[in-house]
Amino acid sequence: MTYETIKVEQDGPACVVTMNRPERRNAVSLKMMDELLAAAGAAEADPAQRAMIITGGESYFSAGADLNEALQVKGGDAGAKYFGSWHRLTRGLETVDLPVIAAIEGFCVTGGLEMALACDIRVGAEGSSYGVTSSRIGTVAGAGGTQRLPRIVGPAKALEMLFSAESIDAAEAHRIGLINRLVPKGGALMAAKEMVGVYTQRAPLSLGFVSFAVYGGLQMDLDSGLEFETFLVSTIYNTEDKHEGISAFLEKRTAVFKGR
Repeated sequence: MTYETIKVEQDGPACVVTMNRPERRNAVSLKMMDELLAAAGAAEADPAQRAMIITGGESYFSAGADLNEALQVKGGDAGAKYFGSWHRLTRGLETVDLPVIAAIEGFCVTGGLEMALACDIRVGAEGSSYGVTSSRIGTVAGAGGTQRLPRIVGPAKALEMLFSAESIDAAEAHRIGLINRLVPKGGALMAAKEMVGVYTQRAPLSLGFVSFAVYGGLQMDLDSGLEFETFLVSTIYNTEDKHEGISAFLEKRTAVFKGR
């Protein structure tokens, strides 16, 4: 498939998706949303791909939503349609049956950060920065920022960021758990690829079930979440990969997982 706003590279087991709108500092357009979802779907359908990495390149991740498009959104119906597209993107990234890693250099702002929050893992380089600037322009974060940010960093820190509309640096983002790993400048993509290298040694069905269990369980009370977990683990105990994994462990050999 030919893309206009992203570049897609198959790097061994990793599908590396680079946002490619340098003239707009990788502002996320409706076209880019569609192409990101298409790339995720293609990666998910390819058994050779074990994870998806989203990056903005060496200078910045994303400046956020394309404000030229956002400016045209007026009225409830238009707002519901526009932000419905955003939620389709972020929920699509959360539910893709592969680990999704955001590799972040430079600024990661508002809609760009909201998209990164929908990724499973965030790797940030020294010199990167993170913020939701909606209150500066008279809006509210509408791509999940008011919901995912407090779930990741806690409500008090999320409110501080949302109220101030100021960016935080990479060290602070790492301290509060906004990014999983802090790496040297220029090293985010390589670190993400190294993580994918580890994931290739794990059972793909296990990774998919773990993601399903975590995101689903977050919407439940503890008892319901535990019942959900029990259902999932009972299901995966019927798979070939479970048999292979336990047999390999007992036989002191490397497991060969087939995703079955």
